[in-house]
Amino acid sequence: MLYIVATPIGNLKDIALRALEILKGVDLIACEDTRHTKILLDHYGIRTPTTSFYQHNRIIKAEYLIKILKEGKSVALVCDAGMPGILDPGYNLINLAIKNNVEITVIPGATAFINALVLSGKPAHNFIFEGFLPNRSQARRNRLKELAKFKHTIVFYESCHRIISTLEDIKAVFGDKEIVVARELTKKFEEIKRAKTEDIVRDLKQQNPRGEFVVII
Repeated sequence: MLYIVATPIGNLKDIALRALEILKGVDLIACEDTRHTKILLDHYGIRTPTTSFYQHNRIIKAEYLIKILKEGKSVALVCDAGMPGILDPGYNLINLAIKNNVEITVIPGATAFINALVLSGKPAHNFIFEGFLPNRSQARRNRLKELAKFKHTIVFYESCHRIISTLEDIKAVFGDKEIVVARELTKKFEEIKRAKTEDIVRDLKQQNPRGEFVVII
């Protein structure tokens, strides 16, 4: 069995009891970053062997993991934070497992963009999750113009390095409307800003933006 195991996005207590049982019981844990996952495993006294499974080794390592799964061993797939398969190489392993008729199940848990959407107070019955917008400003504005055609709530991730320029692009496309910016969800410095785009930009320029951001339009 391949277990897709959600891990905490910040607070280490945000993990399902079943997830802990699975991580203790499988033969191998495939991690996006073994050093990062070790923090979680050490916290709960879990000694299961781990192996790296990340963007640059995903093709070769996925074939290896499928091989041992077909030999009857069990594997847990985790990413650095949240649900594997969303914006990480877990998709490749999941897809290959399906093609090879390997049994799969999911152990649910936290996902940053869902937490942010719920906290935002914006309509959540119809929304678009965009992942990350393009790095370059012009391409980003072009994509925002396409998204502006929809009447859905728009949710996406952004890094601390691009958050200000991305918000300026949002203002250019959508005008100075109220948006929500969530930072460091479930962590010590969790912060939710609900304000006009220009006000949030002004606040962030006075700070040194750190952490991972979720933006809701």
